[in-house]
Amino acid sequence: MKKLTRFMGLFSALALLLILMTSCGSNSALSKRDVLQADKESNTITWGVKADTKLFGLMNVKTNQVEGFEIDLAKAMTKEILGKNGKAIFVPVTSQTRVPLLRNGNIDAIMATMTITPDRAKQVDFTRSYFNAGQAILVKKGSPIKSVKDLDKSGSVVLGVTGSNSVENIAKYAPKARVLQLSDYAQALTALKSGQGQALTTDNGILYGMSVENPGYTVVGGSFTKEPYGIAVNKGQDKFRHRLNKALTTLEKNGTYNRILKKWFGNVQGFNYEEMKR
Repeated sequence: MKKLTRFMGLFSALALLLILMTSCGSNSALSKRDVLQADKESNTITWGVKADTKLFGLMNVKTNQVEGFEIDLAKAMTKEILGKNGKAIFVPVTSQTRVPLLRNGNIDAIMATMTITPDRAKQVDFTRSYFNAGQAILVKKGSPIKSVKDLDKSGSVVLGVTGSNSVENIAKYAPKARVLQLSDYAQALTALKSGQGQALTTDNGILYGMSVENPGYTVVGGSFTKEPYGIAVNKGQDKFRHRLNKALTTLEKNGTYNRILKKWFGNVQGFNYEEMKR
């Protein structure tokens, strides 16, 4: 976890530098670029993905490869769109860097546990949902906190990630709780373990991944919001967005989606695989 935290901290710094450098370019030129056509010509799709999120996208420090549900789904969608020789390129992103990297043209699409919200839809265009997540809380086993309501009663410190809508939701569902924001999930989990907060909040799928890797911690109280994940593309890339939706539909119909879902979530305690099947 320490290695991963250091990696993500270094990547975030480099990503921000890249954003600053590329933002000097012409955004108008990027807006006119046909991403789908360019991807067909290069036979590649560049995806912005998480590298710190168990089950969805996590860097394997032994292989230096990102692995997870979203990675496998992106690979399958790439081949569905470009053919069997199509190549998926993965760029690790954080909640803070994903939209700037997309808008600057460093990535073609974001598949990084990004919830579809009206505010975000003002900046990017979303495909339909590919994962029906919901916000929950993770606590140490034996904690007196059993639900989000307990956070409000006790005035607890809740850990979240900067740039995620989970932080805003806590203000709505537990207004008396104090929120401490960290730069990524690895740092947030480290803070929970060190006692800097009594609970960590984000989408349930992410928390299930943390509980699998850390048996001393558990997800409690069920989901208290609906947080559907969508793939984000730049405004004006309607052909690309429609093609992504078509690829997702095909993978759902031919069983590929369910195979990938079961591979990563089928044996996760508390996860309702049958409810999520397409």
